[in-house]
Amino acid sequence: MSASAAPDTLPRPPAWHIFLVFLRLGLTSFGGPAAHLGYFRQEFVARRRWLAEQTYADLVAMCQFLPGPSSSQVGLAIGLIRGGYGGAAAAWLGFTLPSALLLMAVALSVLEDAHWLSGEVVHGLKIVAVAIVAQAVWGMARTLCRGPLRLLIMLLAALAAWQVQGSLVQLGVIALAGVAGRLLLHGPQIALQERLPLVVSRRTGRFCLALFFVLLAGIPLLAAFHPAAWLQQVNIFYRVGSLVFGGGHVVLPLLQTELVPTGWVDKDVFLAGYGAAQAVPGPLFTLAAYLGVVMPAWPNGVAGGLLCLLAIFAPSFLLVTGLLPFWDGVRRRGAMQAVLAGVNAAVVGLLLAALYQPVWTSAIFDARDLLIALTAFVALVWRKWPSWAVVLLGVLAASLPWPF
Repeated sequence: MSASAAPDTLPRPPAWHIFLVFLRLGLTSFGGPAAHLGYFRQEFVARRRWLAEQTYADLVAMCQFLPGPSSSQVGLAIGLIRGGYGGAAAAWLGFTLPSALLLMAVALSVLEDAHWLSGEVVHGLKIVAVAIVAQAVWGMARTLCRGPLRLLIMLLAALAAWQVQGSLVQLGVIALAGVAGRLLLHGPQIALQERLPLVVSRRTGRFCLALFFVLLAGIPLLAAFHPAAWLQQVNIFYRVGSLVFGGGHVVLPLLQTELVPTGWVDKDVFLAGYGAAQAVPGPLFTLAAYLGVVMPAWPNGVAGGLLCLLAIFAPSFLLVTGLLPFWDGVRRRGAMQAVLAGVNAAVVGLLLAALYQPVWTSAIFDARDLLIALTAFVALVWRKWPSWAVVLLGVLAASLPWPF
């Protein structure tokens, strides 16, 4: 593949190829949503050139506005753009399958031994995640934070996210950045070179958006009149997937509130899955598969795991498919480009904040950790090593004994 090929001129990859690409990411993408976005950028913007930098940033901005797992939604959007409906399904399945299967295996095994990865391996993966997120911040900032005003928006967004935690704060920061962009960054309209393929018709998009709201209102009504366990489970997981902003770190405590006090899942069993979810790659929303397996009544086991997994991700399918056919036209308007300029700068700021908390604070404890992270960052940014090689060497360096 030519490194100079434009993303919109590349041939559409088959669904199986998209599946294999995302499967590798699903097996290696440790570190949470911020790290996932870094892995995606490295894979699809820098390496494969499936998307231009600006288009990728606009997709990230779109998904930041949506409830649910933002990194999985970005992956869905990339799969949909490059491979249609089959590509979207392949992207989701590839990225989700490894962690879902691992967590279902943990649920079917002795749960008190769910921490199946050694501490050194997990710690090494967290250190590499620092370098991955730092690489994403570095690369996106160079493109999206040019000029003093965008740099200021980025820094203020990072400062706000550092000082006050919570998904509502992130939404407020993004909204304010959009307003600031509209007021301060207006200028000539940018001629975007890459046009998103219209793989979804506007009629289908409207239908998906309407179906999202119909299910959000209708499933609780059905569950109120029909006590079937499967419907109650779908109600809980679809509602959580529809209303959670802030990604996986927010969905875990919310699921605990929904399931433990009501007796759906034992507290100790839930905490075992909570710990296992932190140790596996891929999206944290796959904890739903674990919880579906350990439910006390049918549907449980593998059937329950699949049901809860599909229910929590269904809103993301509907929202991404519903918004994408309108997104290309929206982002080409001069006013919206100014809004997105502010939003994209704020997104970089939020990633910068995530680089410190929780990515840095959960991984860098001493000079050795810092040295490994810096070496990994240099290997990624300046030496252009593939991310899988950096992951393997980072884990190896963290696992070996050091003299200090």
